[in-house]
Amino acid sequence: MALVVHKYGGTSMGSIDRIKNVARRVAKWHNAGHQVVVVPSAMSGETNRLIGLAREIMPEPDQRELDMVTSTGEQVSVGLLSMALMQLGKRAVSFTGWQVPVKTDTSHTKARIQSIDEEKITENLDQGKVVIIAGFQGISEDGNITTLGRGGSDTSAVAVAAALKASECLIYTDVDGVYTTDPRVVTDARRLKKITFEEMLEMASLGSKVLQTRSVELAGNYHVPTRVLSSMTDPDIPIEEEAKSGTLITFEEDSHMEQTVISGIAFSRDEAKITVVGVPDRPGIASQILGAIAAANIEVDMIIQNQSINGKTDFTFTVPRPDYNRAMDLLNNRIKAEIGATDIIGDAKVSKVSAIGIGMRSHVGVASKMFGTLSEEGINILMISTSEIKISVIIDEKYMELAVRALHKAFGLEQM
Repeated sequence: MALVVHKYGGTSMGSIDRIKNVARRVAKWHNAGHQVVVVPSAMSGETNRLIGLAREIMPEPDQRELDMVTSTGEQVSVGLLSMALMQLGKRAVSFTGWQVPVKTDTSHTKARIQSIDEEKITENLDQGKVVIIAGFQGISEDGNITTLGRGGSDTSAVAVAAALKASECLIYTDVDGVYTTDPRVVTDARRLKKITFEEMLEMASLGSKVLQTRSVELAGNYHVPTRVLSSMTDPDIPIEEEAKSGTLITFEEDSHMEQTVISGIAFSRDEAKITVVGVPDRPGIASQILGAIAAANIEVDMIIQNQSINGKTDFTFTVPRPDYNRAMDLLNNRIKAEIGATDIIGDAKVSKVSAIGIGMRSHVGVASKMFGTLSEEGINILMISTSEIKISVIIDEKYMELAVRALHKAFGLEQM
């Protein structure tokens, strides 16, 4: 039979009863003859608890030591799941990321996987064991434990699946697939049976919390078949039924997908907008601003530079809200004087809303419909960004849910 990788999120691992249910589901797949590798997250709330403890001691924790602390959540999960499988009569073995090893770069709290040594995994699979690997973590070239950032267990699972050339990576979550938008915001949101990697990457990067962005990117780059499905169903559901449930992330675009102009509306609440006012309009200024931000390990998303007037321009960009204060301090305390800017203005109460669909390639009028819909609702657009298959806008945070509902209805997503 096939080699499959299962990934279980924090909610799926949220209690002893749920861990036992995960063990039953994994055992079912193993009993059917599959080789199974499992990548679990820490129990729900555990990573936040560990970060909270660190911040009680050090308000801005040392990044290396924070990785030492937060990596322990997954170590607990893999050990408990291994024992739960043993109780079901299964031979199981758990490994931390550094035991495999999962080799990463040296960027603590946001490390990127460089390689995975599959020898130990393959050896134990060949012995008939279920192999359980801690997600979210690895080891750097200098021997330090690293973590991959929030949601990093998704990336761990896809990377393991790629390294082992698994037939499929099954991402089990507390939802039953990928929806046209968040059902908590739009009650008639629909579950998609399939979605392209391009669309899923846009949805993940633009605020959809179902999959972590880097995991989708990795799956697309290495052509890892990936399915998002629920761990909240009966763990004894027949494999044939379970293997066809959820949402398949596919490489192929069919005719139905092309007819669907918009596949989903994504949003992100955790946005912040920064404007560097009165910037000298000369070559290299953007590099000075964004280079300093990048050196501080802060991601920049949308960027707008206004028209030059009297040799001056305004430079606006967005950053994740948790990085807003650091970015503002850096700009005010160093960059403003270096480049001769007039002022630094920030707004941490903005949100991003995006319309996504590969059908944009063959249909016109999507932007005008989107902007018209927002105008009818009295929602002002602060920034606009586009790609071949998506349009994103930055708006005032208080209008975010209204915008999502209005756009979901305008593009008929509840009827498809």
